[in-house]
Amino acid sequence: MADPAHQRRRSVFRETGLLDDVATEVPTATAESSSKKDRPSTVRFRSKDEVHVIERYPETAHTSRRVPSASPLSSTALMYRLGGLAFVLALAFPILQSAGFLGQGALPVQPVDAGVIPVTARSHTGVDLSRRDDSPTDVCFRWAQQSAVVNGTLYLYGGQASTQEGQTENTWNNDFLTLDLTKSWDIGTPSLTGLPQPSGPPAVALGTLWSSHESLFLYGGQVSWKPIVKPGPYATWEYSIPDQQWIEHSNPMTSSGKSAPSNNDPVQGASEGASISVPSLGRGFYFGGHLDEYTTQSWANYIPRQYLQSLLEFTFPERANPQVDALSNGQTAGTDGNYRNVTEGGLQSKAGFTDRADGILVYVPGFGDEGILIAMAGGTNQTYTQMNNVDVYDIATSEWYKQSTAGPTPTMRVNPCAGVVAAPDGSSYNIYMFGGQNLIPYGNQTQFDDMWILTIPSFTWIQVDMSKQSVPYGRSGHTCNVWNGQMVMVGGYVGTQLTCESPGIYVFDMSNLEWVQKYTAISAGSASGSDTSSAASAGASGTVAADSSSPSASSFVSTGANNPFNQQAAQLYNGSSQGGLEGSYGYSVPAAVISVIGGGPTGGATITTPAASATAGPMATGKPITYTVTDSSGATVTETAAPGSPTSGQAANNRKSGPNIAAIVAGVIAGLLFIAVCYLLFCTYVYRKQLALYKHHVEMAQRQARGEKMPAIPGLLASDQASKSSSDRRRMDMGGYYKNSEEASRVESGSKYSSQPQTLVGQGNSGGGSGAGYQSLRRESSEDEDLLGGREPTFVGVLLNPRRSLRVVNKD
Repeated sequence: MADPAHQRRRSVFRETGLLDDVATEVPTATAESSSKKDRPSTVRFRSKDEVHVIERYPETAHTSRRVPSASPLSSTALMYRLGGLAFVLALAFPILQSAGFLGQGALPVQPVDAGVIPVTARSHTGVDLSRRDDSPTDVCFRWAQQSAVVNGTLYLYGGQASTQEGQTENTWNNDFLTLDLTKSWDIGTPSLTGLPQPSGPPAVALGTLWSSHESLFLYGGQVSWKPIVKPGPYATWEYSIPDQQWIEHSNPMTSSGKSAPSNNDPVQGASEGASISVPSLGRGFYFGGHLDEYTTQSWANYIPRQYLQSLLEFTFPERANPQVDALSNGQTAGTDGNYRNVTEGGLQSKAGFTDRADGILVYVPGFGDEGILIAMAGGTNQTYTQMNNVDVYDIATSEWYKQSTAGPTPTMRVNPCAGVVAAPDGSSYNIYMFGGQNLIPYGNQTQFDDMWILTIPSFTWIQVDMSKQSVPYGRSGHTCNVWNGQMVMVGGYVGTQLTCESPGIYVFDMSNLEWVQKYTAISAGSASGSDTSSAASAGASGTVAADSSSPSASSFVSTGANNPFNQQAAQLYNGSSQGGLEGSYGYSVPAAVISVIGGGPTGGATITTPAASATAGPMATGKPITYTVTDSSGATVTETAAPGSPTSGQAANNRKSGPNIAAIVAGVIAGLLFIAVCYLLFCTYVYRKQLALYKHHVEMAQRQARGEKMPAIPGLLASDQASKSSSDRRRMDMGGYYKNSEEASRVESGSKYSSQPQTLVGQGNSGGGSGAGYQSLRRESSEDEDLLGGREPTFVGVLLNPRRSLRVVNKD
């Protein structure tokens, strides 16, 4: 049989060579040296409230004096005494246990259980009242932790962390930290707070931290493999935020439902799956992952790791879910919540729906009655999930569909992080994905440092240009959470590039597409998560127009009281709507996305369907939830409605009338361009006519110089006719000489046709008809004679002086 260590997936976060250290050593007992016999041995044990220390001193043989020994008893007497003692104990023991003797019920003898008090034997009071150490905030590296944002507080639990350079063991932990997102801070000094380390929840990595508006739920994860730790029975651990206490929900079982035949089966804790919380629906989801000896109790290490394609759904306590059979009649989940394992949802049962781990899962409202989940990235030990197709899950119907993407496709990867934000009017939802890792070839993994945007509903990939920015090192196993339109990234595995990375927290401005040095709190959080969570539990699908009490986008100031879920100003929850996507307040659509989907910073996307048309499912039949965005005066800033939406006409009627400055400017520019085009066409016509006239004059002059007989030219007068037509025309003699000596000298100097032979204006033509020839073709004045100027006309000259060129054309 092959080495079981090499049958498991080579972890994303293991360094080369560590797989050889899977076997554990069993220490052997050794005798203490005689030099330690006089030291007290200390025994420690933890009670419910404190730690007691008891010192024991071993008996020491004193050789300084001799103690006389008593004479030994005979064997017969010793047997009598032991028999009598046994008889007395046999009679006394049943009497001591009887109910009548002590006046109370019998207490059976049981072994001591050092575990946490089970949920059935306690009353919502937490698991450990003893003082615990606060979780450390200063570490060398942090990665593979679980995270969630609730009411402006980012919670971080567990994962792996090293405190010194080169540390490879004892990195798993159950540290519990918070990061305040209601206050501004620099990335070099983030507002981290260490909470007491819990004694009950296990130290796990690569699980998930589902979140409602009142509680956190720790699911899954894997325990340490160096040193090796065996997982115990699975339990869901809940952290009550108002009570600041951990609660154990042991032995959870599945419930059957739509696309989920499994019923009353034990829930197993998976690891490296993709997860998402949807507080507005009261559910958490965990997609894919794997099971092995570090996730599941009693899993033999010779059994290969099992990759999953299932979608585990957890309904939060006291929330409804019609997809679960046990809750289909309007009931709500009990205090332990409810699990449903979806394994037969649409394409999920087809061969093309692959097993995967280390992917990402995001929630997008709209399109279906309860929104959709989008799964991408991830893979197995040897294969990857393609990025030019993503999986879409319709929450309301419990079915999976495939959707093709457009644009340049990111490199296949595992363990990236992702966050999604909504446009102010809801016409687009943009998924930001950063980093990840290529596991192949093993031992030479590549960590990515690129940022991609998948814009919905276009489903087009857009790579963010960060060439002029200070970008964090490539990483995998990091967490990304969104609040105030900013993505907060924590930790990550960076390979061997750095000695330490502390504090290892970065902020990305999702509107301006840049890494920034400071997190800016533009909205305060809610002081109590339970104050407004019930109002957000109900939701409606379709287009939601802001009512009269809805604030304008420009005048609204978000606080913990009026916007505890950090939604866009036009998307606040109300009595009839669950509101928009949480964490999106302050986000505006960046120019790189607008260039692909149209619209503007507040929305108004013109691409409202997938670039690669959907053939079935919510993307083919559904539509986004859109909202009306107004300014401080109440005028509509931008509006988008799906085709056929019943509210699109109402919103148009409510739109405030006024001059459309953009349309006016565009009209003026278009008019000027039209005039310019017409002028150019006119100049082209005049230029061509003038050029033809010039060439004709040159040809006639050349023929005259050769002594050819000139034909009569319609429209041009001979000298003998011209002399009779007007008294102010200049006269010539029969030889063609000018009577005016000044005019003749001008002709001889070449001012008339300098490029023509001198015979044109000098000697008479022996072959001329009527005694005139070409010299007899005269203009009315010297101004007319200079219109051609003896030079070939140019187009630029026509553009600059079209009037003169037009006169030349009209004269001839």
